[in-house]
Amino acid sequence: MTDASTQQTFMLPDHNLGLDLMRATEAAALAASYWIGRGNKNAGDGGAVDAMRSVLNAIRMDGTVIIGEGEKDEAPMLHNGEKVGAGSGPAIDIAVDPIDGTRLMAEGMRNSIAVIAASPAGTMFTNTECFYMNKLATGPEAADALDIEAPIADILAKIAKAKGKAIGDVTVALLNRDRHKPLMAEIRAAGARTRLYTDGDVAASVAAADDLNDVDLLAGIGGSPEGVITACAMHAMGGRIVAKLAPTSDEERQKTIASGIDPDQVLDTYDLVGSKDTLFVATGITDGDMCHGVHFSARGASTQSIVMRSSSGTVRFVDALHNLTKVHDYAERHGSGPELGEF
Repeated sequence: MTDASTQQTFMLPDHNLGLDLMRATEAAALAASYWIGRGNKNAGDGGAVDAMRSVLNAIRMDGTVIIGEGEKDEAPMLHNGEKVGAGSGPAIDIAVDPIDGTRLMAEGMRNSIAVIAASPAGTMFTNTECFYMNKLATGPEAADALDIEAPIADILAKIAKAKGKAIGDVTVALLNRDRHKPLMAEIRAAGARTRLYTDGDVAASVAAADDLNDVDLLAGIGGSPEGVITACAMHAMGGRIVAKLAPTSDEERQKTIASGIDPDQVLDTYDLVGSKDTLFVATGITDGDMCHGVHFSARGASTQSIVMRSSSGTVRFVDALHNLTKVHDYAERHGSGPELGEF
């Protein structure tokens, strides 16, 4: 017989909004899957945006897109400040990336995902002037080792000590960019390994915080919107991200200052998302370190999603099989993915 205390431990009477948001990332991934390997990232992104937006607007929430496709990608949908949801329910901040890794999707490469992060209204860091930031992210074991202003060799030594391994066994993930060549050289000179990602540092950050993965640290300059999305995941995983904005010109720096943000401020996890109550949801588009991608068979289109909820500390992997005929029929009619209610 189950006693009352055990029942209370495993009962979650409050609604898990993350599972609703997962339907939106699933829809975006299915829409994008039609364009995998076809070399047309804009068409894929457009289909993913339409599909994600359709589902988001049917969810019982009062959502505001704090980080969207908006100004950076000149996308017509899911822009910064857009209201999403049915209008009732909790007031929340939303960060979306219908395709994190559009080029990866278009070229049929690994680690393209559809991702949504959420937190209570007014808690997400808002920045519309500076599109890049310098970041470090890791899991709970080495969280205290992070210092964005310290030499990377010192950070690696602390991470190795915290994890009880030699520096030679520490792996650092970073985007494969020319700007990172000096950083790569320093990492290798310290004796650590590098793992280069073509695009998409959200997946790399989550890999660094996952103790089942052999990545120990995410380092380098990537998108500032992705930094906020990563912070939601770090809250749920017990990890940490520290960052500083990285203006690409003096004009961008001055615009950032004029907006009331100090570009030299060190931003910790709680500066990026000031709440312990966060959601992080992603569905694989192509196979990757976080999730399997969309696969097609005679049985249907399969997806794999991850749903992280910081308030309960749960990390769920959800596998789903979708009706293949409906996926193809919708793609032929609209050039994108499934509408709400078709699955």
